Amino acid sequence: MDNAADIIDSFPFDYRLAPHDIEGSVAHVRMLVKQRIIPAADGRRILRGLAAIAADIKKGKHIPPAEDIHYAIERELIRRIGPVGGKMHTARSRNDQVALDLRLYARERIRSIGVLIAGVQKSIVSLAEKNQTVIMPGYTHMQPAQPVLFAHHILAYGWMFQRDRERLADCLKRVLALPLGSAALAGTSFPIDRAYVAGLLGFDTVSDNSMDAVSDRDFAIEFMSAISITAMHLSRLCEELVIWTSAEFGFVRLADEFTSGSSIMPQKRNPDVAEIIRGKTGRIYGSLLALLTLMKGLPLAYNRDMQEDKPPVFDAVDSITASLEAMAPMLASMEVASAAMARSAGYGYTAATELADYLVRKGQPFRQAHGAVKALVGYCIKSGKQFRELSDAELRRFSPLLGRDALEFVEPEAIVSRKMSAGGTSPASVKKQISKLKKLL
Repeated sequence: MDNAADIIDSFPFDYRLAPHDIEGSVAHVRMLVKQRIIPAADGRRILRGLAAIAADIKKGKHIPPAEDIHYAIERELIRRIGPVGGKMHTARSRNDQVALDLRLYARERIRSIGVLIAGVQKSIVSLAEKNQTVIMPGYTHMQPAQPVLFAHHILAYGWMFQRDRERLADCLKRVLALPLGSAALAGTSFPIDRAYVAGLLGFDTVSDNSMDAVSDRDFAIEFMSAISITAMHLSRLCEELVIWTSAEFGFVRLADEFTSGSSIMPQKRNPDVAEIIRGKTGRIYGSLLALLTLMKGLPLAYNRDMQEDKPPVFDAVDSITASLEAMAPMLASMEVASAAMARSAGYGYTAATELADYLVRKGQPFRQAHGAVKALVGYCIKSGKQFRELSDAELRRFSPLLGRDALEFVEPEAIVSRKMSAGGTSPASVKKQISKLKKLL
C-alpha cells in the first residue's frame, strides 16, 4: 500500500461532486470556444464526451478512480475522445475548479434544504391550525409560567425555521461569486470571459481577487453555520417532544414509526427519532468546528489542507437533510393530548401574573401587586389550595382590591383571550401568525 498516495487520494469522498465538476467544465469549454482559445470542433467533441460521462454517472455507472474527481473525469474524457480532451483544462487550475464545484454543490443543497425546512414549517402550521383552542402551560426555566395556546407554542418553531430559510437565502448571495478563471492563484494570460461563464452557470458575479477566490471557504463555513443553527432549532423542538411524550407530561403521542420499544421493558415507547435528531446536532456542530479549525492557520493561497474541507460539509448536509426529512412527517403524525395540556395549564399557579395585572387594573402599582400575589401564592402552597378554592376573606387578606370576580379573571381561557398584543398568544394573534406564515411559505 502506498501510504502517501492513499492520504492524497480524495476520490472516495469528492466523487459526489462529479455532476458539478462536469457542469463547470461544460461552461468553461463553451467559453474557450467563444473566445477562440480552442477550435469549435474540439469544443464540440469535448462537450459530447462530457455529456456521455454525465449520462453514465446519472445512470449509476462509476468512472474509474483517480487521485480526485477532477483528474478522473479528465482522464475518462481523454480515454473516450482522445488527446483533444486535454484541451478542456486550458486556462484553469484544479484550485479554481474545486472552488467552483463546492460552490455549485452548496447552491444545490442550500435550495434543497430550504425546501425541506419549508416542509417542516408546513407541518407546524397544520398542527397549529388543528389545535387553535388547546391551552397548555408556557414555561420559563422549565417551570410553569403562564397559560398559552399550544398553537402559539408550536408556531414559535415555525418562526425559528423561517429565519433559517432567510439565513440560507442570504448565504446564497455569497456562494454565487464565480471563482473559475482565477486559475492557480494569479489569474491567466488567456483572453477568457469570466462574466460569460458566470452567466452560463447562473452566478451573480465573479470574484474580485484571484488569490482570495481559490483560498476562500467562507461561503462553506457560512453555509454550515446556517445549517448548525437549523440543527439547534430542530434539537430544541426534539427536546420538547421527548419531554412531552414522557408519562409525567403526556402532552403528545408520536406515531409508532417514530418510536421504538425496549429490549427488556415491554411497555416502553421511546422517542428514538427525536433523540437521534437531537444527537445529530452535535455531529453537525463538529463538522462546522472541523472546517473552522482547518482554515484558521492557512497562508494564501491554496493549500492541500483544503482538500479536507469537503467531508465535514458533506456530513453536515447529510445529517441536516436526514433530520429535516424525518421531522416533517413526525410532526404531521403527532397527536396532541388537549385534556392533559389543559389540566397542566392550571397547575403551578400560572395565573399569578394575570392576578397581579388584575390588581393593577384596580389602581394598585404593579410592584405592590406583584408582592401581594407572591404572598398569596405562598399561602396557597402552604394550605394546599388553588386560587379558585380561596374564599373572599382569604383573598382580601392579601389585598382589599381582590374581589370574587378575580377568580373568573384568571381562568386559563380568559387569560389567553386577553393577550391581544402583537405577537401574543390570543386566538386572534395566533390566526394572524398562521396566515402570515402561510403567505411566506
